[in-house]
Amino acid sequence: MPVLPSRSGPAAPVTLDRRDGPYGEVVLRRRGAHFEIIANGCFLMDTADGRSERLLVQAALDRLTAARPSVLIGGLGVGFSLAHAAADPRWARIAVVEREQAVIDWHRRGPLAAFSAGALDDPRVVVEHTDLLAYLAGPGEPYDALCLDVDNGPDWTVTEANAGLYGPAGLAAAHRRLAPGGVLAVWSAQPSEPFERALGAAGFVEVGTLEVDVVRGVPDVVHLARRA
Repeated sequence: MPVLPSRSGPAAPVTLDRRDGPYGEVVLRRRGAHFEIIANGCFLMDTADGRSERLLVQAALDRLTAARPSVLIGGLGVGFSLAHAAADPRWARIAVVEREQAVIDWHRRGPLAAFSAGALDDPRVVVEHTDLLAYLAGPGEPYDALCLDVDNGPDWTVTEANAGLYGPAGLAAAHRRLAPGGVLAVWSAQPSEPFERALGAAGFVEVGTLEVDVVRGVPDVVHLARRA
């Protein structure tokens, strides 16, 4: 699998922690002033630029009409999405699904705590340590927004299991876990027209994308869709 380049710059990385888990190896590195998460040798994300991760949450909220909506954030990552959600008092309930215990630990007791900005202690926030697809397919209350950022997007998955999230079964599960009128937002490291078509085929409406230019490479993308 080719490796997406880090956007943190040319400084040599320093490994801070390395864990072997049920989904493979996950590594936390520092590169200059920034931190990176690497999964199975593939660059996932860093703390250099959180605009698209914040947009993932903000774009969903901007499309909701509920006065006190709920949101599920799929993937804790470096914490930008969660911190942005927790900073807005309009969210009544915030759930975060993260399958890597290492990532949760780095936020609770490690250097990534600065980027989630204490959001894990917010009484509205619940962290679910489980697989996202399994969580979506299981029982539970619906959400007004699903904001999913679990790997590099529908066309560049880090593990084979993640591919199921973007296929018919995963999109059907996401559709079921949304309240009527709810918004699905999916982060991607590159645009994907096939994924847009898949959203329409899964019954979503108002399908579209927002792009965020990056220093190098193609823009980051937030795919958006609504449950009718």
